[in-house]
Amino acid sequence: MLWTMSTFDHSKNKKQESHDTVPPPNLISFMLKRWKPKPVKRMAPLKNADYFHARRRALSAKFPGEWLIIPTGHLKVRSNDQHYKFRANSDFFYLTGNLEPDCVLILAPESKSHKDILFVEPNPGKTDATFFTDRVKGELWEGARLGVLESRELYKISDCRSLNELESFILATVKSTGKPIRTLRQISEKLEKWLPLEASEQTEKDKFLAATLAEMRLIKDKTELKELSVVIDATQRGFEDVIARLKTAKTERELEGVFFTRARIEGNDVGYASIVASGAHACTLHWNKNTGKIQKGDLLLLDAGIEGNSLYTADVTRTLPISGKFTKEQLEIYELVLSAQKAGLKEVKPGNDFMAPNQAAMEVLAEGLEALGILPCSAKEALKDENQFYKRYSLHNVSHMLGIDVHDCAQARAENYKYGKLLRGMVLTVEPGLYFQTDDLTVPAKYRGIGIRIEDDIVVTERSYKNLSGKIPSEAKEIEKWMKSIWDSSKKRK
Repeated sequence: MLWTMSTFDHSKNKKQESHDTVPPPNLISFMLKRWKPKPVKRMAPLKNADYFHARRRALSAKFPGEWLIIPTGHLKVRSNDQHYKFRANSDFFYLTGNLEPDCVLILAPESKSHKDILFVEPNPGKTDATFFTDRVKGELWEGARLGVLESRELYKISDCRSLNELESFILATVKSTGKPIRTLRQISEKLEKWLPLEASEQTEKDKFLAATLAEMRLIKDKTELKELSVVIDATQRGFEDVIARLKTAKTERELEGVFFTRARIEGNDVGYASIVASGAHACTLHWNKNTGKIQKGDLLLLDAGIEGNSLYTADVTRTLPISGKFTKEQLEIYELVLSAQKAGLKEVKPGNDFMAPNQAAMEVLAEGLEALGILPCSAKEALKDENQFYKRYSLHNVSHMLGIDVHDCAQARAENYKYGKLLRGMVLTVEPGLYFQTDDLTVPAKYRGIGIRIEDDIVVTERSYKNLSGKIPSEAKEIEKWMKSIWDSSKKRK
């Protein structure tokens, strides 16, 4: 059977670029001749294919008799005809392990369950002119796509089909059955044109599918915990690369590049825009411009995580003294934040409220702010819901879920996430911080411009928790020793 490339993407909607040339028929004819036949190659199943299958069965059980349509999305335009590097939709990956763009998973209702159907980009090899004329999907431009038969074997999904069949399947089969349809919205505009319009009832049905998938992802299985451990270990090495460079670094961006190099060596990418904030830049919570200079005597707040090839990401923050030693004032605030984190960690246990670590950490911060003479009232008054004065110096809560996304499970319902209970297998961050703005007259001058955050990645265990990033030093004295040992090792290598 001969396959041709599909048009299920954004590239086919674009006009020809001004620098393109149209190949003459003779060239096309010449290019299609005398290629060695593509060898028949059996694909070993994906390492964790059985886990992906189990997740599809779990999802199937929640929606009997309904069509479920989960697309992975398309390349996104960065500028003109240049695209961002593709990153699979997290829910699609969670159910398939597939990282290619444009694919669509359909769970087709059967009598007692669902049949899994995976639509993928066919691989025509060099039997179709698109292998050299298509700059977005062509084999000579971008490398070969996996193909239908190979996808069937790799993902252990027996019904894999070409994306060229998707439109007719939805219009002639899915919609004709009259059974309910749910899909993940705002991922593939083209797919949505073939599906029921977003009337209020349909919108709620689709939102519930998204929430269900997010809530399934709240509990990590052992393969997910292993992947998280791998990227957290790689992130530690990335932090150590940054420390080694810190002795001579001139700018934040230089350090950002150092960490990114480790991310590309050991993983797929960074899990989010790295925050490399020196001095007062640390008081901007999401400082990722990284345009500042590195100066002795300042602190460096490094909030960064490596995303693995499996898409799971670390999310770790350490605040480092650029000189290798904390000043007296820096140490005072650092110890306060560390005490708050320890208080929060004590509250990570099954059955506790998700917000319990936040409440414990904020109580410590408020008491510390009172002792420093910064709060306009007692800590008890500042902590009242109608006041929350401590938030002037610590704007964010201390936890969010972590997994395939850095802010994982974001579509989960509040009653099962923010207002829910901690359960065994959940992975969350615990990351208190204090940020004293340079122009804040409520803060003694000696503390202004200090921003400190300490963040670790935590899994809820049967009785308590395990700190997955606990090997990365966080005690002030241990940080100073850690930095010194890295600098000493760098000297020896030279």
